[in-house]
Amino acid sequence: MKVEQISIFIENKSGRLAEITRILGEAGINIRALSLADTSDFGILRLIVNEVEKAKAVLKEKGFTVSKTEVVAVEVPDQPGGLSTILQALDRDNTNVEYMYAFVERCGGNAVIIFRFDETDKAIATLTANNFNILAGEQLYSM
Repeated sequence: MKVEQISIFIENKSGRLAEITRILGEAGINIRALSLADTSDFGILRLIVNEVEKAKAVLKEKGFTVSKTEVVAVEVPDQPGGLSTILQALDRDNTNVEYMYAFVERCGGNAVIIFRFDETDKAIATLTANNFNILAGEQLYSM
C-alpha cells in the first residue's frame, strides 16, 4: 500500500523545472502528482511518476540528484472536514505527518492526498483500522 515517490534536488534558478519536465517527457514518463518546496538556494521537487526507476535513471544521467522514498496515497472525503477526520485519527495514534500534497485526480467522490509519515507502517495500520481507503501505486499511475 506504499507508493514510490522520487525527490529531485534542484537549484532555485530559472529553467531548471522546465528542464526536468522536458527530460521526463522525452523519456515518455508521465507525472501523476507533484510538490515543489524551495528555499532561496535550492528546491526539492517530489514526483509520483508512472515509471519510477526509469525516471531516476534519466534524471541521474543528466546530473540531477535523485532519491526514492515511500509515501501513502489516501482517499479523502471531498467535503468540509474530510481531511480533518484523517488527521484526527492519526493524531489519536500519535502519528506524525512529515508532509503532504494533493494528487491531481479525483477518485469517485473523494480527493486523494499523498502523505509522508515518520512511521509509515504505523500510519497505514491506523488508517486501515479507521476504514480509510489507501491506494496502491498502480492505481495512481493509471488514473
